[in-house]
Amino acid sequence: MDIRDIIKKPIVTEKASILKEKNNKYTFVVDKDANKFQIKQAVESLFNVRVESVHTANCAGKSKRIGAHSGYKSDWKKAIVKLSEGQEIQMVEEV
Repeated sequence: MDIRDIIKKPIVTEKASILKEKNNKYTFVVDKDANKFQIKQAVESLFNVRVESVHTANCAGKSKRIGAHSGYKSDWKKAIVKLSEGQEIQMVEEV
């Protein structure tokens, strides 16, 4: 698995921004098959930072209905990555 395929996109929500400001934790949508070690390597190589810990959660897709048609959103996986003291990732919104 390629490093660029592991991290899909950052999660930019109010809860994620609070985690970033208070605890130096960043939240990403990652590949469902990626493990914590692969996620750590991908973040360290892509953003040139030092990662202390990685927490992951599998999120089930919710049901969605449009008119008479119903279905489900895709299942996805999120990773909360804690960086070492003094480390920082510049997000697009901040620039």
